[in-house]
Amino acid sequence: MGLQPGETFFIKEKGFFYGWASLMALIASQNLVAYSVNMADNVMLGSYSQSALSGAAIVNQIFFVVQFLANALGEGIVVLGSQYWGKKDLPPIRRCIGIALRLGALAGSAVLALCFLWPRGLLSLFTSDPLILLEAQKYLQILQFTFPVFILSTILYAGLRSVGSVKIAFCNSVLSLGINVVCNYLFIYGNFGCPEMGIQGAAVGTVIARIAELAIVLLYLTRESRLRLFSQKLFVRDPQLEKDYFRVTTPILGAQLLWALTTPIQTAILGHLSADAIAANSVATTFYQYLKVIVQAMCSATAVTIGRIVGRGDLCRVREAGRTLSVIFVLVGLVLGAGLYLLRLPLLSFYELNPQAMELADQLMAVMSVVMVGMSYQMPVSSGIIRGGGDPRYGFVTNLISTWGIVMPLSFLGAFVWKLPVVQVVMLLQSDQIFKVIPAFCWYRSYRWIRRLTR
Repeated sequence: MGLQPGETFFIKEKGFFYGWASLMALIASQNLVAYSVNMADNVMLGSYSQSALSGAAIVNQIFFVVQFLANALGEGIVVLGSQYWGKKDLPPIRRCIGIALRLGALAGSAVLALCFLWPRGLLSLFTSDPLILLEAQKYLQILQFTFPVFILSTILYAGLRSVGSVKIAFCNSVLSLGINVVCNYLFIYGNFGCPEMGIQGAAVGTVIARIAELAIVLLYLTRESRLRLFSQKLFVRDPQLEKDYFRVTTPILGAQLLWALTTPIQTAILGHLSADAIAANSVATTFYQYLKVIVQAMCSATAVTIGRIVGRGDLCRVREAGRTLSVIFVLVGLVLGAGLYLLRLPLLSFYELNPQAMELADQLMAVMSVVMVGMSYQMPVSSGIIRGGGDPRYGFVTNLISTWGIVMPLSFLGAFVWKLPVVQVVMLLQSDQIFKVIPAFCWYRSYRWIRRLTR
């Protein structure tokens, strides 16, 4: 498609870059700090014992699924809400949040019931090592209560993000991290007269931090002036808006869950190869996930930015913004990949692993540094530009084909039939982050994803 009259190839206004970069930086900071709540458990347990570290890593695979479920419910608000925010129409945004909260409460209760009734069965999907299973059960027994709390907090943050209000999420996450670190120091190691609880102490710290986080964001929303969430009936029924929300959220949820399941499946595959593979993968993916939240912040900031422009009906500006941001994604990916590769050895020095696990973790981080470059382009294009522009189905279709049609079959064959080394199995598991670059670029360049979803 050629340039339209008055349309430029790239956006040159400083205000656009400042607005997007500020939003992305705030979201990235919040994501990094929020991820550090679980990261604190990982690092502090890593210096406590390798079995405790592996047990927490197993339970975190369940948390990753919960996290993606919560993010999907929130992203439905962002996609619809940002377009309504572009029109300055607030009541539909509030009702979308009410719909998501009802679904979040139901989903959180279901996950909690599953973990309570079938804990060992869930954990056995990821490892057969009895010592790791014992530690994981201790951790899950307490940590499971954070799942519904986390879902509700994530939905509320998404509602605020849809109208560009993200500072509270960052401040709240910093406070949550501080609470978690202090509680871990007290309860994991038994400092200042507290009982030495090991992995259970880490879970207690996370529960306290998550509850405090939800309480504070609820208090903030009672006084917040932009969204004014409680100024009208939050849970009033709106059948047409519910239909719109489900139409947007269903493919996002499908895409998120398809993608989220790859993380625990990867752990399950590696967990049945060796105990060293679990520990090495836990360490390598911890730092990879740490940088990944920056990519996710680019997705969120881009979805809000593009959605707001689509809501205003300025289609030429949408194309200009898409081209400009896609170049930025490539540059950021190169920086993140190089950083992960160059810092891998200093980062690994924080852990007490046996020599075999340490060498394997080093190799896996080298692989992840290459994967980071591809992911930094295709994910923000798919989940930011295309989804924010009004096409949530693209991500579901590509994840369905790439993950379950290509990556998973090859990975199972590589691990259990071809008996490939662990590093090569991980390369197969992460390969979709590279080859999804091509379809993402092609669909983005078609511009058929630009759709107004508001009424």
